[in-house]
Amino acid sequence: MTAALSLGIDFGTTNTVVALADGAGPAHLVRFPATEGELFAFRSCLSFHAPPEHPSERTVEAGPWAIEAYVEDPAETRFIQSFKSFAAQESFTETQVLGRRYRFEDLLSTFLLKLRDHAGAEMADLPSRVIVGRPVTFAGGSPNEALALERYETAFRRMGFTEILYAYEPVGAAFFFARELDHDATVLVGDFGGGTSDFSIIRFEREGGEIRSTPLGRSGVGVAGDAFDYRIIDQLVSPELGKGSSYESFGKILPIPNRYYSAFARWDQLALMRASRDMREIRKLVREATEPEKIARLVETLDENYGYRLYRSVSDLKVALSSRESAEFRFEAGSIAIRRPVARAEFEGWIAPELAQIEAAVDRALEAAGLLPEGIDRIFLTGGSSLVPAVRDIFHRRFRRERIETGAELESIASGLALMGRERDLARWTQKNS
Repeated sequence: MTAALSLGIDFGTTNTVVALADGAGPAHLVRFPATEGELFAFRSCLSFHAPPEHPSERTVEAGPWAIEAYVEDPAETRFIQSFKSFAAQESFTETQVLGRRYRFEDLLSTFLLKLRDHAGAEMADLPSRVIVGRPVTFAGGSPNEALALERYETAFRRMGFTEILYAYEPVGAAFFFARELDHDATVLVGDFGGGTSDFSIIRFEREGGEIRSTPLGRSGVGVAGDAFDYRIIDQLVSPELGKGSSYESFGKILPIPNRYYSAFARWDQLALMRASRDMREIRKLVREATEPEKIARLVETLDENYGYRLYRSVSDLKVALSSRESAEFRFEAGSIAIRRPVARAEFEGWIAPELAQIEAAVDRALEAAGLLPEGIDRIFLTGGSSLVPAVRDIFHRRFRRERIETGAELESIASGLALMGRERDLARWTQKNS
């Protein structure tokens, strides 16, 4: 790999994408030869496995290989996903994995090194500079942006990079879409990931045969696709597993604690409940519950580690409702069979709080740019949740539909970051962690 190549990395909550760009032409996505076929969207997850008979024989995997390891042997595998959500959280200092301590930067560097290994020759000789995407607003309550970038810095330096630049993720997407512009335009880019929804407004102008770009405004909010998933589970699955029901204790009827169902916000966390104090209480509730069959389903879901299958069912429903007015939710595993027709309007009612936060963030971006909706010439929407009709409707209500485009949902940010590396005045678009 030559120094002339520009490298962009979109480390996402759900997927990570890497792109390279040379002096001309489109960016090139790094691809990974996985068992299900070649892919460019590398799942942002890790697995740690150590067989009880040989605890020192630790095996670490990432991406789809981590999921395979976890599904094959969940009892002896620690699985970690969506860990980007902890980047800016001061409360997250470290986690213990098979007797070893991992800080956030340890998890990220471990993930990046495994990603590089699976890329093979394409990432064997990295340039000294990398442009890394970052959200406009990091996920979590009271996120510490400086802490997040410090953790990123440590992890990427362990990869061997000596110059690490950061660019807002929607700005990276804007550079990707700007290739299609044949005239001056003010562009709003919305990036909808797993953990955050981010917006940037940029003015693109042609000058001397080149595109000149000026940032005008940005905003973000720490909710996106993961929050939509949890709403589906909370409405369709948790009630069938006992949420909202009761149990009898010392002659009193008491509600089943809601905390048992909070772990369903992250499917990989369900396996951790099997050895918890809560699990012992849940098993006892099978005898005391007014609807014991529901608690028995909860026990089976946790004991048999149905989390991954559950979230596949949730994903299938979201995809179906993106193109149809109604669809059937279907979760079948072991003795559990949950089927229910869901209307798109019903789903949109569940996610109304998140939609309101996203809508407010769009308005803040316009306000920061000092523009009314009429001042936006093109709108580019990217990221998986941009396919949700209720998300698109936020923009349809504000802008003329012919100005709105979607596409390249997973590749646009990484490709744009790589293309950004061609800019002569790169400092206008990136920042260093100094």
